Amino acid sequence: MDELIKLLANGEEVTDVDEESFLLFAQDIASNNLGMLNPRASSVEISINDNEYIIYQSPSLLSSHRAGGTTGAVLWKITPLFAEWVTNPSNPLWTTAFLGQASTVVELGTGISALVALVLAPSVHHYIATDQEYVRKLFRTNLDANTSVSSSNSSNKSKGKSKGSKSSKSKPTSSPAKPVDNISFAALDWETDQATSLKECVDPDDVRAKDAEEEEDRGFDLLLSCDCIYNEALVAPFVRTCAEICQLRPAYVAGSEEQSSHRKPTVCIVAQQQRSPDVFETWLRETMREFRVWRLSDDVLGEGLRSGSGYLVHLLLAKHK
Repeated sequence: MDELIKLLANGEEVTDVDEESFLLFAQDIASNNLGMLNPRASSVEISINDNEYIIYQSPSLLSSHRAGGTTGAVLWKITPLFAEWVTNPSNPLWTTAFLGQASTVVELGTGISALVALVLAPSVHHYIATDQEYVRKLFRTNLDANTSVSSSNSSNKSKGKSKGSKSSKSKPTSSPAKPVDNISFAALDWETDQATSLKECVDPDDVRAKDAEEEEDRGFDLLLSCDCIYNEALVAPFVRTCAEICQLRPAYVAGSEEQSSHRKPTVCIVAQQQRSPDVFETWLRETMREFRVWRLSDDVLGEGLRSGSGYLVHLLLAKHK
């Protein structure tokens, strides 16, 4: 698993909750207020990788008293930054070939924007966005509203590939034949639903070919979460859901030679805004029971997500049970 070793070299493993919290919250942190981009607007325009997206949102739903929360009704500031970062060709997920055209990706707490899905899906095999059911309608609206952007983006990447390139590194690229039709939405409540059946969202006729004797792979290559950690009461169900998804694949065991190359562990990337150190410590303590955790370095994260930006990005690998 040389690729995984190279990937992990882009971060520092976290071994102590209190030490990590002190390190991160003792520094000067940019103020992002609550973290919403423009909660009063019915739509916002976003530019990512020189492509323009229009995102429709629901200020009225945000201010309602819906049971189960309404935070997914608007776009949050971290999401465009994260979407641009995760699709950057220099991102180690691409340079170590953990992401590629054959990859399947799951996102937790996608919200109404569909922004990460729109930006990343043209470069992967299948993208499953999850959230509570109330998000579905606006999520689909935003997919439909930005189909031409995603298709153009995909086509430009395909045309931009060099015919003579022999690089072994994966880069975000895709065929223009699948702008958004490889995006699925699945209702998933962390407190009440089980995440083990998410792979059923992928059309069985469209699943990449497998050896006839190979056991069906029910897991995923990448699990994403963008700004889902703000409520201490939701930390435990959120971590449980992450663990359930990652445990669909074999865990990574350092130094093991038994891990087959086609069974890479699921890599989980959790991005969040720095708000309450107490909530962060609760999340990290709960997470470290199930995962090994790495904080990605500033060199990898770039200007928008680096230390002091008010945002944090951690990489998780499920522990061997």
